[in-house]
Amino acid sequence: MSSKTGPRERLLTAGQQLFYTQGAAVGVDALLKEANVARRSLYEHFGDKDGLITEVLRRAADEDLAWYETALAGPADPRARLLQLFDRLDELTATPDFRGCRYFATDLAFADPGHPAHAETESFRRRLRALLVRELGALPHPEATAEQLHLLIEGTLVMGTTQDSPHPARAARALAATILGEIA
Repeated sequence: MSSKTGPRERLLTAGQQLFYTQGAAVGVDALLKEANVARRSLYEHFGDKDGLITEVLRRAADEDLAWYETALAGPADPRARLLQLFDRLDELTATPDFRGCRYFATDLAFADPGHPAHAETESFRRRLRALLVRELGALPHPEATAEQLHLLIEGTLVMGTTQDSPHPARAARALAATILGEIA
């Protein structure tokens, strides 16, 4: 990692990479080594490891939502855009470095419901549902349909990690097509 960036940025970058590839239980020493910073930098910039986890989730959420926006770009028809999203999810889950849904993994890693990471994972999910509702705006029952599509998205990300088949998004796309066809 380049030492030209400051310690805060290096910690965020290291945290984002290590939390995704190894999970939120990765040790502080591994984070410090990957970021090439002193322990004091972690505490000065984030208070503690939980503060770093929270900031990493906020940053990742912004990046992930930008990915969803890009995946939804293109066709004028909202149904086509939403089905296209599942095509992009298929590409994502088929990559060798795909490790699943960081928000689901984070929720599983922290049993304490009061851990600050849970607020960030819930915030991400609310923002994703709002994006789906916006995409469904003119169609009937946008809230209920967004909830169904969100379930398919989360299921795709979990199944993409836990199954031998790297293509759960194809099955999810077929179900999404059924859901979107039924709201005509």
